[in-house]
Amino acid sequence: MSYAVIYDGNCNLCVSFVRLLSKFDRGRLFGYVPMQDEENLQQLNVTPADCEMGMILIDLTEPTHRWQGSDAAEEIVRLLPLGKAFVGAYRAMSPLKNLGDSVYIQVRDTRYELFGKRDRTYYTAYPFGCAVKKTDRNEP
Repeated sequence: MSYAVIYDGNCNLCVSFVRLLSKFDRGRLFGYVPMQDEENLQQLNVTPADCEMGMILIDLTEPTHRWQGSDAAEEIVRLLPLGKAFVGAYRAMSPLKNLGDSVYIQVRDTRYELFGKRDRTYYTAYPFGCAVKKTDRNEP
């Protein structure tokens, strides 16, 4: 895996996105860290305040390369097969990009009200690092 995706493991929308992504990627490109996993967040030099700003994508080969919020979601899609053309066109249309950024912020700030909150943190079968015990994982 080359990237770490930091997501809200208590958010139903975030978990659905990670489940879909991990179904297609199967840990080849992405490893996943819920925002509630303080141990792995420390390893990645990510603070709880960073997590408040939304999903984070970290390039593990160059950890200073980070994307957050809607930029992280776009970069994830760009890295997928056929994603480069789609995201390039989307980013080139600045009104659409601006709308997407605004919608992301609104959803981020109301995600529990809109999509619900899980009663326990979701861990994927493709975690970043080895801190997640098999008994703590939720299989996709």
